[in-house]
Amino acid sequence: MAASRSPAVEVEVAGHPVRLSSPDKVCFPGRGYTKRDVFEYYLAVGDGIMRALRHRPTTLQRFPDGIEGEAFFQKRVPTRGVPPWVQTATIAFPSGRTAAELCPADLAHVAWAAQMGTIVFHPWPVRGDAPDNPDELRMDLDPQPGLGFGDVVAAAGVVHEVLDELGWTGYPKTSGGRGVHVYVRIQPKWSFVQVRRAAIALAREVERRSPGRITTSWWKEERGDRVFIDYNQMARDRTIACAYSLRANARATASAPVTWAELPDVEPDDFDLRTMPKRIAEIGDPHAGIDDVAHDITPLLEWSERDERAGAGDLPYPPDHPKMPGEPKRVQPSKDRDLKERS
Repeated sequence: MAASRSPAVEVEVAGHPVRLSSPDKVCFPGRGYTKRDVFEYYLAVGDGIMRALRHRPTTLQRFPDGIEGEAFFQKRVPTRGVPPWVQTATIAFPSGRTAAELCPADLAHVAWAAQMGTIVFHPWPVRGDAPDNPDELRMDLDPQPGLGFGDVVAAAGVVHEVLDELGWTGYPKTSGGRGVHVYVRIQPKWSFVQVRRAAIALAREVERRSPGRITTSWWKEERGDRVFIDYNQMARDRTIACAYSLRANARATASAPVTWAELPDVEPDDFDLRTMPKRIAEIGDPHAGIDDVAHDITPLLEWSERDERAGAGDLPYPPDHPKMPGEPKRVQPSKDRDLKERS
């Protein structure tokens, strides 16, 4: 005989009723965490995750049957069965097509998404009222095979050094996996193309200071055992799991905001569904000041022009992105016939 489903409950969040169905459905089998646990986690870290999501078009990574079941990315809010208070924002993909994505105005939007089986939240680096102008520059530090978290922390330290020299404030966080993300709030007056070029310029400066440990090489065959700075996270329609978002792994880790001082002493597994609510209750949000300043990326655009004059122009876009003006060939070096003929 099939086990009976746990009855639905209704919870008031930010002044809105949110229905939580099947609260005892297991989402993380390895830990036994349920849909109710996920739902309550997002309420507990509400201040922090709203700082990361507020008014940002957000792609939802949903796992209706838990992390071991089928998963999909939802970029369009359904046209039926959605509470009338749910807000959306229209974003344009590189193809020119558009979508009305969830645009959280309050914590009830996050709770509603969790009710829908969302485990991971992937916000765009824009606000809904200016969807073509990023207000957040994101540095994604990705360790290549064989490297440890300590290698990524060391690379992040070089990012910190460069930001300090610019007079900028960067906010680091664990990715929830083996990587580190560094966020910088910027003035929302530039295009995705310009902000991506600024990110490339920043990444190249970081690479120059530690070429044996850090790389901007898009092609894996050229990265070696270095930390890759994924500059393409600033391309249109590329997103990163936000601060306080859970990750879909057996450990139920979370992407955790940290201070620069504590980054060398943490491990990704320190932060999960159980520990993060306690952490934010005890110390608050290490990213609490992230909205206090928005930096002018003009210096980075000047670096980009300098690099281009020196022969270092644009870098390849993601494979699913339309070919862009000035972009080099999207052919890995080992298969580039022209390169072989010149060598």
